[in-house]
Amino acid sequence: MKQFEHKVALVTGAGSGMGRDIAIVLAERGAAVTLVGRREEKLAEVAAEITTAGGRVMSVAGDVSKPEDIERAVARTVEAFGGLHYAVNNAGVFVSLDTDGTLLVERGFVLPEDMPLEPEDLAGEDVATGGADDDEDREMPEGMTAQESEPEEEDGLKPLSDRLLTELTAWRTLALRDAFAGNPHIALTELLHTLVRDLYWQVSGADCLEAYVREISLPVHSPDMPGSLPAHVLRQRNEGWKHDLPEDEDAALWQWLDGLDDTSRMALLAHCLSFGVNALHASSHGPSLARSVRERLARADRLATALALDLAEVGWQPTVENYLGRVTKARILEAVREARGAEAAERIAHLKKGDMAQAAERLLEGSGWLPEALRTANAPERTEREEGAARMTDSHDAVAAE
Repeated sequence: MKQFEHKVALVTGAGSGMGRDIAIVLAERGAAVTLVGRREEKLAEVAAEITTAGGRVMSVAGDVSKPEDIERAVARTVEAFGGLHYAVNNAGVFVSLDTDGTLLVERGFVLPEDMPLEPEDLAGEDVATGGADDDEDREMPEGMTAQESEPEEEDGLKPLSDRLLTELTAWRTLALRDAFAGNPHIALTELLHTLVRDLYWQVSGADCLEAYVREISLPVHSPDMPGSLPAHVLRQRNEGWKHDLPEDEDAALWQWLDGLDDTSRMALLAHCLSFGVNALHASSHGPSLARSVRERLARADRLATALALDLAEVGWQPTVENYLGRVTKARILEAVREARGAEAAERIAHLKKGDMAQAAERLLEGSGWLPEALRTANAPERTEREEGAARMTDSHDAVAAE
């Protein structure tokens, strides 16, 4: 059970800043949340984010300095959710009545390291404009390609755009799902790790495996991903199991599952769990959400290392469409230099960006080069036990696909 399961919280100032962060954390930990604030459009954005993540939420626009607005928010909360357990005063604490009727103040839900830096601490960064990469993902005029719409840029290793990082990590998530489903031993280890953390430490929301297995969709992806090798293998595996399942989803299904041999049960468990693997980069609005994304990606790195995942082996390669046409000239030259050496990079350094990207695609073909977001560090050799488990899973997949 999640920490605030079956609880209801009302958060003031929930349209932005700390109030937004607290509302999102509460929803992640199981609470039904009422968002209160003066800007209705901001509340709608936060509500949409919580709803997309599977949370329960409603919003009430109002001014907390007016008693009638507060009374209206409380009344609507009780009507919608059947009660109210926490009122969050947007100061990093939860205020409620304890079981003996005394005032209960719970602290520590916003950590000091999560607080945003003051403007003077961000000297030299493009704070006002939100970063130099915003232009990369703006809407393009009809009929214009991504390369044609790009403004002239200064050379340098600019950070990758959020859109590109999301596409790259969508690819990685898909490949992780395939590798995950092919290794039941690691799948079960990851499941137990997630469940034990949730049960004994009551933490959730930052795992790369969504243990209740809510399928994580990948709506933002590069055009080549649906036809990739991991996508094909996942579809084939899914159809194989679907073909084997009984028509009745209740008693007959339970009996069928109970009668499976251990190898098949483990393989099916890994297949089902694979749809909850989440290694996606996500734009973060606020310190708490940013920390959650960082922790999720760190655990995804650990899972990729345990699975010895190599994106080059499963078919990803840099093209103009999925990477080279989306980054700066400096990053294109860096990729060629890493894969083919300094001399190869020098040969294309004089080209315009579009021509450079096309030349780099030809140079990088078959090189196995990967951008940092797709690399797996310190991938260990598979043990004999893991190799055996993988062979048994592959054997079952082949039978199921027939």
